[in-house]
Amino acid sequence: MTRTSSQDSRPCRVAVLFGTRPEAVKLAPVLAEIGKHGETLAARVIVTAQHRQMLDQVLKLFSIVPHHDLNVMRPNQDLFQITSRMLEGLGPILREEAPDLLLVQGDTTTVFVGALASYYLRIPVGHVEAGLRTGDKFSPYPEELNRKLTGALTDLHFAPTEVSRQNLLREGVLDSSIFVTGNPVIDALLATVREDYTFQETQLARACASGRVVLVTAHRRESFGKPFRGICQGLRRIADVADDIQVVYPVHLNPNIREPARELLGGHERIHLLDPLDYEPFVQLMARSTLILTDSGGVQEEAPSLGKPVLVLRDTTERPEGLEAGTVRLVGTDPDRIHGEASRLLTDAGAHQAMARAVNPYGDGRASELIVKAILDWWGSGNRPTPR
Repeated sequence: MTRTSSQDSRPCRVAVLFGTRPEAVKLAPVLAEIGKHGETLAARVIVTAQHRQMLDQVLKLFSIVPHHDLNVMRPNQDLFQITSRMLEGLGPILREEAPDLLLVQGDTTTVFVGALASYYLRIPVGHVEAGLRTGDKFSPYPEELNRKLTGALTDLHFAPTEVSRQNLLREGVLDSSIFVTGNPVIDALLATVREDYTFQETQLARACASGRVVLVTAHRRESFGKPFRGICQGLRRIADVADDIQVVYPVHLNPNIREPARELLGGHERIHLLDPLDYEPFVQLMARSTLILTDSGGVQEEAPSLGKPVLVLRDTTERPEGLEAGTVRLVGTDPDRIHGEASRLLTDAGAHQAMARAVNPYGDGRASELIVKAILDWWGSGNRPTPR
């Protein structure tokens, strides 16, 4: 694709698409950076609302007003339903907006469907957090294949690390279309955390004042059933490692998570099952935690910036940089291993400090600036990289 002279006189129209809270958090600083270049870039925000309530929290926090909202969230919807609903909804919007670039982030169904819809309309795609891979298409599910398929449809690959860049090169992606930027989740985190924050939720405030906090997030589809029950059994044992341990678990709304969590973790005086937290109190809670257990990708990136050791409740991770740096450790869903690794970090100060001091490999808070610079360079060059 080569730009015409008429394009030189107008801003590049960037449609920014997201549907979940993590996507919104990571794209919020990119939107803010785009806003600094009003003469050259014009953003149009499209949300699918794949996660309605949790998305709305972030929209409010970062003062983002979508131009289009598909509102696809339905109770107990499956992947067939959400995929078809998004694809049918995005087509008319993209035709109307006719953007020069669609910007997506991560590995959700929103990301893949957005890239596919753009391909159908010959709209170039920019993919933030490109190149993450586990090599197992069912772990995590469906995220691993979402991001790989998105990569095949992408024209501008914004890789968070050199490892991600190498993954893309092995898949035949042109080096000229890959930009190593860091991850904008760090930009958002550093702009949000503050020492003087006061928790408004009474149970949360009491837990933080009562001892060492072990923060938990667990919600992935591949853990439904027996694996998640194993996680819960391990968490219950962690709460008994010492009398000052407070396990705080904001529980996902999905009944496949919520019901067994209440069954297996309810009733323990030092296990606090909360409703999902808004982004702002959640990152403040991360900052005050002693240890974090998670199956979330974003938390693996954020917690090291705060000096918090992370135990990953999965058997694989698409973020090996954290493993290599020593900021995270895989523990899977076996209750004995979960308890053993957590107990060691909670009782051995040296082991805890070794993970807490490790350097975060995911950036220094300048990712959004580098992403927008790459878009500006692409728009100004007329032919770098060439969309396929």
